[in-house]
Amino acid sequence: MRAESKQSPSVCVVGPGRLGTALSLNLRSAGWDIARLVVRAGRRKSRKSAQLGRTVGATVVELGQSTLPAGLIWITVPDDAIAAVAAELAALQDWRGRTVFHSSGALTNDVLQPLRDKGARVASVHPGMTFVAKSVPTLKGVPFGVEGDPAAVRLARKIIADLGGTAVTIPKENKVLYHAFDAFASPLLIALMAALENVGQAAGIPDKKLRTMAGPLLRQTLDNYLEHGAAAAFSGPFVRGDVAVIQRHLQGLRQVPAARAAYVALANVAVKRLPVKNRKAMEKLLRTAR
Repeated sequence: MRAESKQSPSVCVVGPGRLGTALSLNLRSAGWDIARLVVRAGRRKSRKSAQLGRTVGATVVELGQSTLPAGLIWITVPDDAIAAVAAELAALQDWRGRTVFHSSGALTNDVLQPLRDKGARVASVHPGMTFVAKSVPTLKGVPFGVEGDPAAVRLARKIIADLGGTAVTIPKENKVLYHAFDAFASPLLIALMAALENVGQAAGIPDKKLRTMAGPLLRQTLDNYLEHGAAAAFSGPFVRGDVAVIQRHLQGLRQVPAARAAYVALANVAVKRLPVKNRKAMEKLLRTAR
Protein backbone atom coordinates (compact mmCIF):
# COMPACT_ATOMS: atom_id res chain seq x y z
CA MET A 1 0.00 0.00 0.00
CA ARG A 2 1.32 3.44 -0.87
CA ALA A 3 2.19 5.82 1.93
CA GLU A 4 0.44 9.21 1.88
CA SER A 5 2.64 11.76 0.12
CA LYS A 6 2.44 14.69 -2.23
CA GLN A 7 3.29 12.33 -5.06
CA SER A 8 0.99 9.49 -3.99
CA PRO A 9 -2.14 10.76 -2.24
CA SER A 10 -4.77 8.39 -0.96
CA VAL A 11 -8.01 8.31 -2.95
CA CYS A 12 -11.70 8.73 -2.18
CA VAL A 13 -14.04 7.30 -4.82
CA VAL A 14 -17.41 9.05 -4.93
CA GLY A 15 -20.03 6.74 -6.42
CA PRO A 16 -18.86 3.11 -6.28
CA GLY A 17 -21.13 1.83 -9.04
CA ARG A 18 -19.89 -0.19 -12.01
CA LEU A 19 -17.19 2.29 -13.00
CA GLY A 20 -16.33 3.23 -9.42
CA THR A 21 -16.03 -0.41 -8.43
CA ALA A 22 -13.72 -1.27 -11.34
CA LEU A 23 -11.65 1.84 -10.71
CA SER A 24 -11.31 1.10 -6.98
CA LEU A 25 -10.23 -2.49 -7.58
CA ASN A 26 -7.74 -1.52 -10.27
CA LEU A 27 -6.30 1.31 -8.18
CA ARG A 28 -5.90 -0.99 -5.18
CA SER A 29 -4.21 -3.63 -7.33
CA ALA A 30 -1.82 -0.95 -8.59
CA GLY A 31 -0.89 -0.10 -5.01
CA TRP A 32 -2.97 3.01 -4.40
CA ASP A 33 -4.60 3.53 -1.01
CA ILE A 34 -8.40 3.79 -1.22
CA ALA A 35 -9.35 5.77 1.90
CA ARG A 36 -13.10 6.22 1.40
CA LEU A 37 -15.95 4.98 -0.77
CA VAL A 38 -18.61 7.70 -0.79
CA VAL A 39 -22.22 6.66 -1.38
CA ARG A 40 -25.51 8.52 -1.55
CA ALA A 41 -27.33 9.22 1.72
CA GLY A 42 -29.11 6.06 2.84
CA ARG A 43 -26.82 3.73 0.89
CA ARG A 44 -24.15 3.08 3.53
CA LYS A 45 -25.43 -0.44 4.28
CA SER A 46 -25.46 -1.50 0.63
CA ARG A 47 -24.11 -5.05 0.49
CA LYS A 48 -22.08 -4.34 -2.66
CA SER A 49 -20.46 -1.17 -1.36
CA ALA A 50 -19.70 -2.82 1.99
CA GLN A 51 -18.07 -5.78 0.24
CA LEU A 52 -16.07 -3.47 -2.01
CA GLY A 53 -14.94 -1.51 1.04
CA ARG A 54 -13.66 -4.66 2.69
CA THR A 55 -11.91 -5.75 -0.50
CA VAL A 56 -10.02 -2.49 -1.05
CA GLY A 57 -9.61 -1.60 2.63
CA ALA A 58 -11.76 1.54 2.46
CA THR A 59 -14.34 3.02 4.82
CA VAL A 60 -17.81 3.48 3.32
CA VAL A 61 -19.30 6.89 4.14
CA GLU A 62 -22.36 8.82 3.03
CA LEU A 63 -22.00 11.93 0.89
CA GLY A 64 -22.09 15.05 3.04
CA GLN A 65 -21.81 13.22 6.36
CA SER A 66 -18.09 13.80 6.90
CA THR A 67 -15.03 15.46 5.42
CA LEU A 68 -12.89 13.45 3.03
CA PRO A 69 -9.27 12.96 4.15
CA ALA A 70 -7.73 11.95 0.84
CA GLY A 71 -5.65 14.18 -1.40
CA LEU A 72 -7.50 12.89 -4.48
CA ILE A 73 -11.28 12.71 -4.83
CA TRP A 74 -12.44 10.77 -7.90
CA ILE A 75 -16.11 11.33 -8.82
CA THR A 76 -17.60 8.39 -10.74
CA VAL A 77 -21.31 9.19 -10.50
CA PRO A 78 -23.50 9.47 -13.66
CA ASP A 79 -23.01 12.60 -15.76
CA ASP A 80 -26.25 14.26 -14.71
CA ALA A 81 -25.26 14.02 -11.03
CA ILE A 82 -21.71 15.39 -11.25
CA ALA A 83 -22.60 19.09 -10.94
CA ALA A 84 -24.72 18.51 -7.83
CA VAL A 85 -22.06 16.31 -6.23
CA ALA A 86 -19.37 18.90 -6.98
CA ALA A 87 -21.45 21.64 -5.38
CA GLU A 88 -22.13 19.52 -2.30
CA LEU A 89 -18.47 18.58 -1.94
CA ALA A 90 -17.38 22.21 -2.38
CA ALA A 91 -19.37 23.20 0.70
CA LEU A 92 -17.99 20.35 2.78
CA GLN A 93 -14.39 21.33 3.52
CA ASP A 94 -11.26 23.23 2.52
CA TRP A 95 -10.11 22.12 -0.93
CA ARG A 96 -6.76 23.88 -1.15
CA GLY A 97 -4.02 21.43 -2.10
CA ARG A 98 -6.47 18.70 -3.13
CA THR A 99 -7.23 17.24 -6.54
CA VAL A 100 -10.63 16.25 -7.91
CA PHE A 101 -11.29 14.14 -11.02
CA HIS A 102 -14.55 13.20 -12.67
CA SER A 103 -14.87 10.39 -15.21
CA SER A 104 -17.49 11.69 -17.63
CA GLY A 105 -16.58 11.15 -21.25
CA ALA A 106 -18.80 14.00 -22.47
CA LEU A 107 -18.38 16.71 -19.79
CA THR A 108 -15.28 18.85 -19.41
CA ASN A 109 -13.52 19.78 -16.19
CA ASP A 110 -15.64 22.95 -16.05
CA VAL A 111 -18.41 21.03 -14.27
CA LEU A 112 -16.05 20.93 -11.26
CA GLN A 113 -15.72 24.73 -11.13
CA PRO A 114 -17.25 25.01 -7.60
CA LEU A 115 -14.36 22.89 -6.31
CA ARG A 116 -11.79 24.85 -8.30
CA ASP A 117 -13.21 28.03 -6.77
CA LYS A 118 -12.46 26.54 -3.34
CA GLY A 119 -8.84 25.81 -4.24
CA ALA A 120 -8.96 22.32 -5.78
CA ARG A 121 -7.05 21.28 -8.91
CA VAL A 122 -9.51 19.57 -11.24
CA ALA A 123 -9.52 17.38 -14.34
CA SER A 124 -11.74 15.04 -16.32
CA VAL A 125 -10.20 11.58 -16.55
CA HIS A 126 -12.29 9.19 -18.64
CA PRO A 127 -11.37 5.52 -19.19
CA GLY A 128 -12.23 4.36 -22.69
CA MET A 129 -13.68 1.08 -21.48
CA THR A 130 -17.12 -0.48 -21.05
CA PHE A 131 -18.38 -1.25 -17.54
CA VAL A 132 -21.27 -3.70 -17.13
CA ALA A 133 -22.81 -5.53 -14.20
CA LYS A 134 -21.37 -8.97 -14.93
CA SER A 135 -17.69 -8.16 -15.37
CA VAL A 136 -14.94 -5.99 -13.87
CA PRO A 137 -12.41 -5.18 -16.59
CA THR A 138 -8.74 -4.54 -16.07
CA LEU A 139 -7.60 -1.06 -17.02
CA LYS A 140 -4.28 -2.27 -18.42
CA GLY A 141 -3.90 -1.06 -21.99
CA VAL A 142 -6.96 1.21 -21.72
CA PRO A 143 -6.75 4.75 -23.16
CA PHE A 144 -7.89 7.53 -20.81
CA GLY A 145 -9.14 10.84 -22.22
CA VAL A 146 -7.68 13.59 -20.02
CA GLU A 147 -8.07 17.36 -19.81
CA GLY A 148 -7.94 19.89 -16.97
CA ASP A 149 -5.65 21.91 -14.74
CA PRO A 150 -1.95 21.17 -15.41
CA ALA A 151 -1.22 19.84 -11.90
CA ALA A 152 -4.31 17.62 -11.96
CA VAL A 153 -3.39 16.29 -15.40
CA ARG A 154 0.11 15.44 -14.19
CA LEU A 155 -1.33 13.41 -11.33
CA ALA A 156 -3.79 11.73 -13.72
CA ARG A 157 -0.93 10.70 -16.02
CA LYS A 158 0.97 9.19 -13.08
CA ILE A 159 -2.05 7.16 -11.97
CA ILE A 160 -2.89 6.04 -15.50
CA ALA A 161 0.69 4.84 -15.95
CA ASP A 162 0.44 2.88 -12.69
CA LEU A 163 -2.79 1.30 -13.94
CA GLY A 164 -1.04 0.27 -17.16
CA GLY A 165 -3.21 2.57 -19.26
CA THR A 166 -2.41 5.34 -21.75
CA ALA A 167 -3.24 9.02 -21.21
CA VAL A 168 -4.61 10.83 -24.28
CA THR A 169 -4.99 14.62 -24.16
CA ILE A 170 -8.46 15.69 -25.33
CA PRO A 171 -9.02 19.39 -26.12
CA LYS A 172 -12.05 20.69 -24.20
CA GLU A 173 -13.83 21.77 -27.37
CA ASN A 174 -13.60 18.20 -28.74
CA LYS A 175 -14.79 16.37 -25.63
CA VAL A 176 -18.27 15.56 -26.92
CA LEU A 177 -16.94 14.16 -30.20
CA TYR A 178 -14.40 12.11 -28.27
CA HIS A 179 -17.25 10.58 -26.29
CA ALA A 180 -19.30 10.00 -29.45
CA PHE A 181 -16.27 8.11 -30.82
CA ASP A 182 -16.43 5.83 -27.78
CA ALA A 183 -20.20 5.47 -28.23
CA PHE A 184 -19.63 4.04 -31.71
CA ALA A 185 -17.05 1.61 -30.30
CA SER A 186 -19.30 0.15 -27.60
CA PRO A 187 -22.98 1.00 -26.92
CA LEU A 188 -23.86 1.65 -30.54
CA LEU A 189 -21.95 -1.46 -31.55
CA ILE A 190 -24.15 -3.39 -29.12
CA ALA A 191 -27.20 -1.67 -30.63
CA LEU A 192 -26.02 -3.02 -33.99
CA MET A 193 -25.83 -6.48 -32.40
CA ALA A 194 -29.43 -6.04 -31.24
CA ALA A 195 -30.42 -5.26 -34.83
CA LEU A 196 -28.46 -8.31 -35.98
CA GLU A 197 -30.45 -10.46 -33.55
CA ASN A 198 -33.70 -8.94 -34.76
CA VAL A 199 -32.86 -9.85 -38.35
CA GLY A 200 -31.71 -13.33 -37.30
CA GLN A 201 -34.99 -13.95 -35.51
CA ALA A 202 -36.91 -12.81 -38.61
CA ALA A 203 -34.79 -15.28 -40.61
CA GLY A 204 -35.90 -18.10 -38.30
CA ILE A 205 -32.60 -18.61 -36.46
CA PRO A 206 -33.28 -19.90 -32.91
CA ASP A 207 -32.38 -17.38 -30.20
CA LYS A 208 -29.93 -19.76 -28.55
CA LYS A 209 -27.94 -20.02 -31.80
CA LEU A 210 -27.76 -16.32 -32.71
CA ARG A 211 -24.49 -15.52 -30.94
CA THR A 212 -22.97 -18.88 -31.86
CA MET A 213 -23.63 -18.26 -35.54
CA ALA A 214 -22.53 -14.62 -35.50
CA GLY A 215 -19.47 -15.16 -33.31
CA PRO A 216 -16.85 -16.38 -35.83
CA LEU A 217 -17.79 -13.66 -38.34
CA LEU A 218 -17.79 -10.91 -35.71
CA ARG A 219 -14.46 -11.99 -34.23
CA GLN A 220 -12.72 -12.19 -37.58
CA THR A 221 -14.18 -8.87 -38.70
CA LEU A 222 -12.97 -7.10 -35.54
CA ASP A 223 -9.57 -8.78 -35.81
CA ASN A 224 -9.30 -7.63 -39.44
CA TYR A 225 -10.27 -4.07 -38.51
CA LEU A 226 -7.91 -3.82 -35.55
CA GLU A 227 -5.04 -5.28 -37.55
CA HIS A 228 -5.56 -3.63 -40.94
CA GLY A 229 -8.11 -0.79 -40.65
CA ALA A 230 -11.61 -0.24 -41.98
CA ALA A 231 -10.95 -0.25 -45.73
CA ALA A 232 -8.99 -3.51 -45.71
CA ALA A 233 -11.51 -5.20 -43.40
CA PHE A 234 -14.51 -4.28 -45.57
CA SER A 235 -16.09 -7.16 -47.52
CA GLY A 236 -19.36 -8.43 -48.93
CA PRO A 237 -21.78 -7.22 -51.62
CA PHE A 238 -20.78 -3.54 -51.33
CA VAL A 239 -17.15 -4.30 -52.17
CA ARG A 240 -18.34 -6.46 -55.06
CA GLY A 241 -20.79 -3.80 -56.25
CA ASP A 242 -23.67 -6.27 -56.16
CA VAL A 243 -26.57 -3.81 -56.34
CA ALA A 244 -29.15 -6.55 -56.87
CA VAL A 245 -28.22 -8.26 -53.60
CA ILE A 246 -28.42 -4.96 -51.67
CA GLN A 247 -31.83 -4.36 -53.22
CA ARG A 248 -33.02 -7.79 -52.08
CA HIS A 249 -31.67 -7.11 -48.58
CA LEU A 250 -33.67 -3.88 -48.41
CA GLN A 251 -36.81 -5.63 -49.58
CA GLY A 252 -36.48 -8.43 -47.04
CA LEU A 253 -35.68 -6.03 -44.21
CA ARG A 254 -39.10 -4.41 -44.54
CA GLN A 255 -40.12 -7.04 -41.97
CA VAL A 256 -37.81 -5.40 -39.42
CA PRO A 257 -38.09 -1.63 -39.95
CA ALA A 258 -35.66 -0.51 -37.22
CA ALA A 259 -32.97 -2.85 -38.51
CA ARG A 260 -33.67 -1.70 -42.07
CA ALA A 261 -33.14 1.92 -41.04
CA ALA A 262 -29.81 0.97 -39.44
CA TYR A 263 -28.82 -0.92 -42.60
CA VAL A 264 -29.54 2.12 -44.80
CA ALA A 265 -27.65 4.48 -42.47
CA LEU A 266 -24.59 2.23 -42.34
CA ALA A 267 -24.75 1.56 -46.08
CA ASN A 268 -24.62 5.31 -46.69
CA VAL A 269 -21.47 5.51 -44.56
CA ALA A 270 -20.02 2.62 -46.56
CA VAL A 271 -20.55 4.24 -49.97
CA LYS A 272 -19.01 7.50 -48.74
CA ARG A 273 -16.07 6.15 -46.74
CA LEU A 274 -15.18 2.65 -47.95
CA PRO A 275 -14.09 0.90 -51.18
CA VAL A 276 -17.37 0.25 -53.00
CA LYS A 277 -17.95 -0.75 -56.62
CA ASN A 278 -20.90 0.60 -58.63
CA ARG A 279 -20.93 3.56 -56.25
CA LYS A 280 -23.38 5.71 -58.21
CA ALA A 281 -25.87 2.87 -58.54
CA MET A 282 -25.53 2.14 -54.82
CA GLU A 283 -26.12 5.79 -53.93
CA LYS A 284 -29.21 5.90 -56.15
CA LEU A 285 -30.61 2.74 -54.57
CA LEU A 286 -30.05 4.07 -51.05
CA ARG A 287 -31.69 7.42 -51.87
CA THR A 288 -34.86 5.62 -52.89
CA ALA A 289 -34.70 3.36 -49.83
CA ARG A 290 -35.09 6.16 -47.26
